[in-house]
Amino acid sequence: MNTFWQFMKRNYKIVLVITALSAILWSFMPNKKADPEKDKLLLELLTFVLEKGHYDPVAMDDAFSKSVYKEYISALDPSKRFFIQSDLDEFSKYETQIDDMIKNKDLTFFDLTYQRLMERMAESKKIYKDVLDKPFDFNTNEEISVDYDKQPFSKNKSELRTRWEKQLKLNVLSSVTDKLKLQEKEKEGTADKKGAEGTKKAADSKPKTVEELEKSSRETTLKSLDEYFGFIQELDREDWFSVYLNAIVERFDPHTFYFAPDDKEKFDISISGSLEGIGARLQKKNDFTEITELIPGGPAWRGKQLEQGDLIMKVAQGNDEPVDVVGMRLDDVVKKIKGKKGTEVRLTVKKVDGTIKVIPIVREVVEIEETYAKSSLVKKGDATYGVIYLPKFYIDFENKDKRDAFKDVAQEIERLKKQNVQGIVMDLRDNGGGSLQTVVDMVGLFIDQGPVVQIKSANGKKEVLYNKQSKVHWDGPLVVMVNNFSASASEIFAAAIQDYKRGVIIGSKHTYGKGTVQNVIDLNQFIRSNPYGDLGALKTTTQKFYRVNGGSTQREGVLSDIVMPDRYSYIDMGERDIDNAMPWDKIDPANYQPVKGLDFSGTIAKSKERMADNEQFKLIDENAKWISSRKDMNVYSLNFKKFKAEESAVEATAKKFKALADYKNSLTFTSLPYEMELFKNDTLLAQKRQRWHESLNNDVYVDEALNILTDMKSMNANVKGTITLKDKKNKIVDKVN
Repeated sequence: MNTFWQFMKRNYKIVLVITALSAILWSFMPNKKADPEKDKLLLELLTFVLEKGHYDPVAMDDAFSKSVYKEYISALDPSKRFFIQSDLDEFSKYETQIDDMIKNKDLTFFDLTYQRLMERMAESKKIYKDVLDKPFDFNTNEEISVDYDKQPFSKNKSELRTRWEKQLKLNVLSSVTDKLKLQEKEKEGTADKKGAEGTKKAADSKPKTVEELEKSSRETTLKSLDEYFGFIQELDREDWFSVYLNAIVERFDPHTFYFAPDDKEKFDISISGSLEGIGARLQKKNDFTEITELIPGGPAWRGKQLEQGDLIMKVAQGNDEPVDVVGMRLDDVVKKIKGKKGTEVRLTVKKVDGTIKVIPIVREVVEIEETYAKSSLVKKGDATYGVIYLPKFYIDFENKDKRDAFKDVAQEIERLKKQNVQGIVMDLRDNGGGSLQTVVDMVGLFIDQGPVVQIKSANGKKEVLYNKQSKVHWDGPLVVMVNNFSASASEIFAAAIQDYKRGVIIGSKHTYGKGTVQNVIDLNQFIRSNPYGDLGALKTTTQKFYRVNGGSTQREGVLSDIVMPDRYSYIDMGERDIDNAMPWDKIDPANYQPVKGLDFSGTIAKSKERMADNEQFKLIDENAKWISSRKDMNVYSLNFKKFKAEESAVEATAKKFKALADYKNSLTFTSLPYEMELFKNDTLLAQKRQRWHESLNNDVYVDEALNILTDMKSMNANVKGTITLKDKKNKIVDKVN
């Protein structure tokens, strides 16, 4: 594996929430002609729009300059493998001047850093070629620290070369170790083999010596770095200027950033929808490509091996040699993973627990249908319940007559009621949000008319958004499942259900904590007779959401009524882990009345008692602690024996937690009658639902959710007595959250 990157300290900050209007900072286009006057105009425009349109514009002063400086230098050289200390000494003269340079449209600092980066990259290319031309000695007792945040820049070029040598040595050492493990598995007959050709290849291959593996690993590393630097050479001045601009605008808040002209139309750079691919959404995370979402029904989702949070290290086409994709542009990684239906791609990924795995996936046309709401019946004892899974709060803004999440969930509730379900689980895990109108309407499926969420604009104006539904569709026991990745509109829904005391919120300690809304502003509208061509757009935060109780969901998210341990329990996740995230605050509560007559304290206490005695939850918690302890491991031996021993110890511990995947509950999940009819002519849909039901059978969280519903049912919970408010300002704001 490419350990030069593999052991880089993981940054668990999620700096980009994928919405219907998303783009990727690191998406560049080659061969653009530099135009300093256009760059000056962009600086002026962005400053103007941010000062006038941002919800809470920051003061552009010396402190602002220092934060921009830090983020910009980090964006240019996150692993500190290009610049040396003399460069930083020269750059630092401008550390407190960036604010003034923005106002004066002065490009001196950018021009200096850009030119110096090009020089240092050219020098580094010569270094790695020279280093990889000679064998490494793995018998020396050397170490390397990969905590780049705490590392100083190299004092001089000699020290920089030494750093490159160690990094490349770690890379090759890790690759050799991985190949030896694979050889051992092949010898034991436990290695993964794909098809007759792969089996024959494994059988006919003769084990290689450490020396042979070292040589081939150096060659592979050289090839990967050559590719990486080849991509770097495609970038020009305008591309790097986009990095500078985003270092500026992202200091306002994590969700504000500049779209380059070609990025404006890229709503979701991913492998999803109707594309031929693996069915996964990707985003850049420092130099890595991270799996942010698996599309239900897609090949990656069905394969059960790829997970949210996995980092893609290498990509191979079938049995071809894998290509290192660390440091590559997101677009280029996507191109390598995408391919024709029926072809195979092999992803080498680093799992959340630090283990490395090669995952083969056969590409398919990913069905967009699986992004819609779906439901299942579930038998628990003599009772029947319903589970509704909602991946996002979707809506077609261009055609309101088409499907949307509100209408689909309402329909699923009615279908479940016909089956006499005695409780419903709303599964909003990994739901990143969507339409504000949709979530306001959807809350109305479960509560009587009243306020759902409050919105405050930059001018201080407050709006209360009301549920305008004429009837409550479901008034029985309700459990809402969330996790760390439930964000935005999901948090509005969970908060409303919690504030009205309508149901029980279960899952991670807290949801993501995104309590803001963004608008995309076309910069071209401000310039008449524009001689510079397309100027791109700015996505900026314009409003903030508040619960009906007055509290913000920003940073804090929604705290679960029943906290369930998960693999991220001891890791800071979400908005609260981003240094420039907007703060939590509160406003006056709306005029609302919680549902009377419901007390979930007994239900909550019973659930906590069950989980405390549940061996699966105990193992999950132990695994979470182990993952947390490993994330700060930054020093690795470059001695072969010591490194191998360290790796073996990690694998030995990881084996203990493989039992987590073996869990299976005793619940029975079935599709609704209307789907059973569809299965007769749609075998693919039948397979998708079977795969979903299998995942529910392996889900201890769903198991406990059904236990909670059983406890609630015994309380004879109902909400028919919900207070109806007279104030019906049925004002719905049609926006994306």
